[in-house]
Amino acid sequence: MESYDVIANQPIVIDNGSGMIKAGFAGDQTPKCHFPNYVGRPKHIRVMAGALDGDLFVGPKAVEYRGLLSIHYPMEHGVITNWNDMELIWQYLYGKDMLQTFPEEHPVLLTEPALNPMRNRERASEFFFETFNVPALFISMQAVLSLYSTGRTTGTVLDCGDGVTHAVPIFEGFAMPHSIMRTNIGGRDVTRLLRLLLLKEGVDLHRSSEFELVKMIKERACFTSTNPQRDESAVDNEKVQYVLPDGSQVSLGPCRFRAPEVLFHPDLIGEEYAGAHECLAYSIQKSDIELRRTLYENIVLSGGSTLFQGFGDRLLSEVKKLAPKDIKIRITAPQERLFSTWIGGSILASLDTFRKIHPVALKMANASVPFRACIFHTRALTRKIFQFREKMFCNSFLLRSNPPSRLNSACILADHLIWGKIIPKHISPTGQRTDCAIELIQLEHAIYSSFWWCRKPECFMVAKLHYHNLNIISATRLLQR
Repeated sequence: MESYDVIANQPIVIDNGSGMIKAGFAGDQTPKCHFPNYVGRPKHIRVMAGALDGDLFVGPKAVEYRGLLSIHYPMEHGVITNWNDMELIWQYLYGKDMLQTFPEEHPVLLTEPALNPMRNRERASEFFFETFNVPALFISMQAVLSLYSTGRTTGTVLDCGDGVTHAVPIFEGFAMPHSIMRTNIGGRDVTRLLRLLLLKEGVDLHRSSEFELVKMIKERACFTSTNPQRDESAVDNEKVQYVLPDGSQVSLGPCRFRAPEVLFHPDLIGEEYAGAHECLAYSIQKSDIELRRTLYENIVLSGGSTLFQGFGDRLLSEVKKLAPKDIKIRITAPQERLFSTWIGGSILASLDTFRKIHPVALKMANASVPFRACIFHTRALTRKIFQFREKMFCNSFLLRSNPPSRLNSACILADHLIWGKIIPKHISPTGQRTDCAIELIQLEHAIYSSFWWCRKPECFMVAKLHYHNLNIISATRLLQR
């Protein structure tokens, strides 16, 4: 199937969270599958041939047999730290128990937190194109997609997940990157603090599989206090009994609200990040003064860590202390905010205009088949169309060609960002894959950079052409939006 044919297929939306991964097809109301984003490996020696086969478990099986497993999260604070495990989880997504499809047949919309390292985005794109052979990939900010799910184009999104908390002001569809605030504090830090507090009360749950048990206790018993001083004095009369899987009971006292307090006071665990309320207020204050009133009136919550009972009320009371007195503050907490990022991605990827965002064509002179390419990262630019100069100076052009062919001209068509690296994937006549890096660098103007990944069905030998052998034709008309 040709690349341009599969690009028109229904996109797959993957919300790659630090604690949970959600995936499904664009246009659906809910994700087709969601499960904890971790990998389990047996921590005991197999001495009998049993029904439980395999040396690695992902998804529902990892949850079911976690007592036998050593649990490892491939993501920490929104950044992938173990790419091998992350690749295994992505492979499982496409399997017969989950999406039940082939990755090369569907474009992918992948989510990431705000202000994530560019290297993380690069490597993820490399995996999806080189390992899964997806026809197109688009990476989008989680907070922006959460706003999509509410049907708004203006608002401030506070996304508090398992690994990252970030606030993103958006006005009429334009994100303001200078106003984004991010803290690497999330639900996993709450779980770790709760485990420490339980240890002080004589409950030792130190194993990696028991960490998931502490997470369940957090989700079912913890709450956010609107008045911690009052709850500290009344806590002796409000202890809750939690039944563990073995039938024993744990008495939960002040740890029920002390653990979630780390979201507002990260100094409780020795971190110097701003709290969730400060993150939200500071991001609005960094925006233009004429937009602040509207942004305060349209605050949207997103992420699983905002599901604590009383979180919205506590956030409102804390933000009121930091905001101007005459400002009206309105916080919207959608019931489906655990999946709001995925829902927003489903809405975006199902639009007809989305198919005009990610595919681009790079047509090289003397090439019988044009490049198949996609842009995987875009930014809101003041102009939608850039015009190329007829002559652009390039540092180097690495080309593999057999026989060596000289490129006298090239025409590049794009939608938003047009500079960066082009790394085509080549397949030789013998089936061997080689990589070719084409680096385009404009020396005359400093503009935004992006990364392009494309394919060309030809095998080339190595030749190096300097700028005087390369002529870029002006592309004054880009792809229509």
